[in-house]
Amino acid sequence: MDFQLSEEQQMLQDTVARLVRDHYGFEQREHFYRSEQGFSREFWQQLGELGLTSVPFAEAHGGFGGSGVDNLLIMTELGRGLCLEPYLQSQIHAGGLLQQLGSAEQRERLLPVLISGELQLAVALEEPQSHYRLHHVQTRAVRVEGGWELCGRKAVVIGGHSAGLLLVSARTGGEARDEQGISLFLVDARASGLSRRVYPTIDGPKACELFLDRVRVGDGDLLGEPGQALAALRYQQGRAIAAQCAEAIGSMEEACRLTLDYLKTRQQFGTPIGKFQALQHRMVDMRTELELATSMAILAACVADEADSEERSRRLAAAKFIIVRAGRFIAEQAIQLHGGIGMTWEYSLAHHAKRLVMLGHQLGDDDHHLAAYAQLLKTA
Repeated sequence: MDFQLSEEQQMLQDTVARLVRDHYGFEQREHFYRSEQGFSREFWQQLGELGLTSVPFAEAHGGFGGSGVDNLLIMTELGRGLCLEPYLQSQIHAGGLLQQLGSAEQRERLLPVLISGELQLAVALEEPQSHYRLHHVQTRAVRVEGGWELCGRKAVVIGGHSAGLLLVSARTGGEARDEQGISLFLVDARASGLSRRVYPTIDGPKACELFLDRVRVGDGDLLGEPGQALAALRYQQGRAIAAQCAEAIGSMEEACRLTLDYLKTRQQFGTPIGKFQALQHRMVDMRTELELATSMAILAACVADEADSEERSRRLAAAKFIIVRAGRFIAEQAIQLHGGIGMTWEYSLAHHAKRLVMLGHQLGDDDHHLAAYAQLLKTA
């Protein structure tokens, strides 16, 4: 397959690459990581000013009308720079849910400020016991006068500490593992009864646990029909998985580049270690895994915006599985070829390795997606 970027897509990729290169050096990233927000508000503002926060949104809503491939281009460059901003969580995942489930009033009220970057969203879908299963929801929403009352707990909400609004899944009917009865609510981050425990994740971005103790939301804060949100949750998670695969590709490319540079410069017995045939073979193995992963990330990007189907789900599961395995392999080989320096906090490779490993545990690990792929084959 001949995969060529259009002129507009090439310009988009160049714009993001230049922005990351000029404003997101490794030392700058470490400064952002140690800040209270855990990322750069200035960089987020630059994304908005350049129109990059509008790319995932439809033109009818004031966005760029970007495709899954456009999202791939942005996420690859953000992954290359180990950027800490919650672009995937806010603009692609939560933004997609708002576009798909939101009423005309909700979209008119929220999408302009989300597209401009003034508002950040976060998705709160996972729970301590759910283990990647979107339908395993114990958080409850009970009907009260004028709205709903939410009680429960959400786990590992990336970007939830800085989001103005949280998209929280809660059960309005059925038992804990039923596929029917799941609804999605907009919850103000300052709502009474909502508390957050914020912590840094091992790979950089900040996350939080949400505790909902009789949190009140209005009727206008329900997204879509009561109890009918699961299909949209699964569809938009597919788009998020495709974007996450692209982020992993950017990180893998940088890990391979750093490793190759190290093999060319590190000397042993008076010669660069890159001249040793055994190490050349290991470098080739890394690049082979990267090429395979890149092709699967492109496939995921191409099917991300297709209508929901078993074939789409099967391809996304296959892409995530292969990219998780490739990312883990590249991270391990890169550290082995670097030796001790590959594990030091002051060197960016260690952070790429941690990022690649942790990306493999978000939105489903390799075992989860392998099982999903096998199940989809059975039903085909």
